[in-house]
Amino acid sequence: MTTLVIDASIAVKWVVEEDSTAEALTVRRRAKVIAPELLTAECANILRKKVQRDELSKDEALLAARLLQAAEIEFVLTRSLLEAATQIAIELSHPAYDCLYLALAAERDCRFCTADESFVRKLGEGHRRRFRGKVIGLAQAARELTGPRSTEL
Repeated sequence: MTTLVIDASIAVKWVVEEDSTAEALTVRRRAKVIAPELLTAECANILRKKVQRDELSKDEALLAARLLQAAEIEFVLTRSLLEAATQIAIELSHPAYDCLYLALAAERDCRFCTADESFVRKLGEGHRRRFRGKVIGLAQAARELTGPRSTEL
């Protein structure tokens, strides 16, 4: 089974109907997913923002949190990723919390899947091409997981 590092942009789509929810559910069903423990805080913050913007009620957000709490995600302590994430953040001039996901993908020799297409594009630009094989957008991941070559993701 394919292993993917996922971020909160993927996980929240599992429990809140958004654009690309179907693709996120494909990733959930067809890949083993891992994430830095930071994912829990990021998901909680997204759910809080959705309540503030009246996109979810408090009860809906709490239900979504419970569902995410029970989801089959292998969580990895971030301590071991600190140096690598810092190096990547400095190199990319990008927030370190996003770089924790990329550091985990590099450590586990798998890909980082995100719905943040601007981050995917950024990692494919110029001297950042060394990250191209380590990051995949949600739509592409879902296509590859359901396509005839799904075992090669």
